Amino acid sequence: MGAAMGARIWVVWAVGLAAYLVGVMHRTSFGVAGLVAADRFDAAPAVLSGFVVLQLLVYAALQVPAGLLLDRFGARGLVAAGALTMAAGQALLAVATELPLAITARVLVGIGDALTFLSVLSVVVAWFPPRRVPLMTQLTGLLGQLGQVLSAIPLAALLYGPGWTPAFVAAAALGLVVAIAVVAVLRDRPPGSPTPSRTATPREVLAGLRSSWAEPGTRLGFWSHMGTQFSGTVFALLWGVPYLVAGQGRTPGTASALLTLFVVAGVAAGPLFGEFTARHPMRRSWLVIAVIVATVAAWTAVLLVPPPAPLWLLVLLVVVLATGAPGSVVGFDYARTFNPADRQGTAVGMVNVGGFLASLLVALAVGVVLGRVGAGAFTPESFRVAWTVQYAVWAVALGGVLLARRRARRKLAAGGVTVRPLREVLAERRRARR
Repeated sequence: MGAAMGARIWVVWAVGLAAYLVGVMHRTSFGVAGLVAADRFDAAPAVLSGFVVLQLLVYAALQVPAGLLLDRFGARGLVAAGALTMAAGQALLAVATELPLAITARVLVGIGDALTFLSVLSVVVAWFPPRRVPLMTQLTGLLGQLGQVLSAIPLAALLYGPGWTPAFVAAAALGLVVAIAVVAVLRDRPPGSPTPSRTATPREVLAGLRSSWAEPGTRLGFWSHMGTQFSGTVFALLWGVPYLVAGQGRTPGTASALLTLFVVAGVAAGPLFGEFTARHPMRRSWLVIAVIVATVAAWTAVLLVPPPAPLWLLVLLVVVLATGAPGSVVGFDYARTFNPADRQGTAVGMVNVGGFLASLLVALAVGVVLGRVGAGAFTPESFRVAWTVQYAVWAVALGGVLLARRRARRKLAAGGVTVRPLREVLAERRRARR
């Protein structure tokens, strides 16, 4: 029985991971189709970049509603609905020849994407022992990012081989297969686990929203997610390749290699971050702060050097940016540990808004600055100025982390849990070694 249950846990997780991985493929699929899309829809580059901004906007706007739906209906239904919605969006994009229809298709992809990650995380929390949840959360988030490989290699091969319609029909078909697997295999929780109540009045829903946000741990997760995630997201999804090519004079091949390094470094960092979070739950905020400070330092070093910066410095920047994704997952761990089970979906949704809201604002701000400073042209100097908009977001997020951490520790202390200052713990360990 134990062995059978152990095997079932991994099968359930694998199906959830597959759903998220294919969702990431859908999310990033338009990025590899930019040049083809420009010809197909007769669209200017600024219009095409708007697809990414629109997708981030839809994703961020739906995080809290998705969390509410998760708390009410459970993960299995939402993951299946997300897979089917994204498949429908890709099928619509396959036949679209006009821009409004293509925009509608990407909105559908954004809606389905918003339903998926939170729901898969809830499956991890329900099926794995609490001690392993931080590590499995990191592995889920980061292995799912390998969905970018599906869009960059097989989807791109179909796009530049058989063509636009076969490529996106294939993507839609894969989404349909995943939806069937989810319905057949995925379950919200292990057999015998208590089923939480999912009937709530509108007043209770609003009360749950207020309670989730009033929880200092939720706000700590929100600011942690914001401060760690946005810079790498903006770099990878929109402005990284233009910056490396036009702002740093690198070849497209080098830019692609650096983005590949970004994915690999993030996957490598994830298990380390997850294990640290599991072993030192009272020191999670220091990991978040370290990621933010390291990102600020790396960007500062690159922006202070007259372009082109040395390749080793750009490699260092990409590796540091890659730690933002696993750093942001720590925010979900705050939502899990500071909120009761019946509102964890809502809390995780609130946390997830932080990074994607910041990504949306920074992506727009960088574009505005590039348009004004460079008069619409991508120049090394305009990029140096444009990237400085990040510093305001880092300042706000870091201030939010420090303030929310103080309040969260006060609440823990009121419950009898005292978090000793890190300097005292380190001093005690030094004395013990002597």
